[in-house]
Amino acid sequence: MKILRYVKIKNSYGLHARPAAMIAKLLQAFQSKVYFIYLKKIVDARSIMNILLLEAPQHSLIQIVVEGEDARETMDKLLETFEMRFGD
Repeated sequence: MKILRYVKIKNSYGLHARPAAMIAKLLQAFQSKVYFIYLKKIVDARSIMNILLLEAPQHSLIQIVVEGEDARETMDKLLETFEMRFGD
């Protein structure tokens, strides 16, 4: 199963080190492949460094692509984390 969604980055500092670490840690519990796309950059969301390479600031719109057997659960958890602004 493959799911695509767009999400707006709401936290004040964008996808900096703390949110990147939270995402990478969250994804350890899932099997699906996860990619973030922003300004033609495509990165593996399991890597903190890759997420930082996006340089996505507050209010940017990124695309999340999740592919695998637990794609729905993975996407739901990711969207929830983005909505909570990474605890910001």
